[in-house]
Amino acid sequence: MGKDNQLLKLVYTLFIGVLLSIFIGVGISTFYPSPEAPGYVEFSNPEGKVTTAQEEQQWSEYDKKSRAYEEAIKPYSRNVSIIALIAAVLLLASSAYAEKRKIGVIADGIMLGGFFTLLYSLGRGFTAQDDKYVFLVVTVGLAFALYVGYHRFATDTALKTSKAKKK
Repeated sequence: MGKDNQLLKLVYTLFIGVLLSIFIGVGISTFYPSPEAPGYVEFSNPEGKVTTAQEEQQWSEYDKKSRAYEEAIKPYSRNVSIIALIAAVLLLASSAYAEKRKIGVIADGIMLGGFFTLLYSLGRGFTAQDDKYVFLVVTVGLAFALYVGYHRFATDTALKTSKAKKK
């Protein structure tokens, strides 16, 4: 029963982590919709014939819309990345709080969700095509990963070692 229980805890932790990151991503897209991408260009009239002038005009309009979309998606991606980064930081802080409350499996799931959300933030940051911003997101992510890792694992190991020496 012990191994089954450990496996169930692992699956539950992964499920909570994935579900939290999906929740954040869906929440962002629900309340902050992305710019609309230009639609596919049809090059035939009702008779099925295409004239060069019509084709040139359609390509020109599509090209203008595509460039406008590319310019609109960069700040959108940066903003989504910022929102996801804030959510990741909040999840990681919540994880530390839950760990102090001795809610181990849930705390681990929240921590995993924070890391998955942080990865989502990094991915969206890369699409913003701003190297300084991506460096900032990576720096914040690394700092929080090290902080959480230290407080969750290094202090645990130190406490267990000191308790074992006292016995």
